[in-house]
Amino acid sequence: MIEFFLDCSSPWTYLAFHNIQPLAKEFGAEIIWRPILVGGIFNAINPSVYAARQHPVAAKDAYQKKDLADWARSAGLVINARPTVFPVNSVKAMRGCIFLAKDLVPFARAVFEAYWSHDKDISKDAVLAEVCKRVGVDPQKFLAGISQQAIKDQLKANTDEAMARGGFGSPTIFIDRTDMYFGNDRLPLVREALARRKASAA
Repeated sequence: MIEFFLDCSSPWTYLAFHNIQPLAKEFGAEIIWRPILVGGIFNAINPSVYAARQHPVAAKDAYQKKDLADWARSAGLVINARPTVFPVNSVKAMRGCIFLAKDLVPFARAVFEAYWSHDKDISKDAVLAEVCKRVGVDPQKFLAGISQQAIKDQLKANTDEAMARGGFGSPTIFIDRTDMYFGNDRLPLVREALARRKASAA
């Protein structure tokens, strides 16, 4: 079992979301998608992210943009390193991932594309309505659904759980609940872990 804690406001999560699906299929592993609000994690336990944004290291910033472009090219994705609205408030989109649990994958993919590929502000109801139409979801039902207290509570519970289990950002990936990996660039290690488990089960 793979648990994938995600927030669509992260480009590295977009990459990992895209890349982990064929990997899981290859090993016959189920992915449990766990939407979170990464800003809540940063506020609670990882404020260094904000400090780095306020005082960027020019050389590191330039390299990170190149690194993201390299990874996007490798994955066949179009990712704009700095959307017009950045950072973006992703709370409604992430509540939507919970509300549309059975259709999370196409919805999340469309949210990622809207923000990272097409530079649309996913905090806006109109943008999320467009995303809903793309994936065959009624926008009015969606906007009503994500306002339910149970949906809000689940997003907070997922975020709190990620922190309680050692997570400090997105994407955070667990294999068999205790083996944690952070970031798209750790997927080769995820592959090795899945291979070890497959070999031990043989």
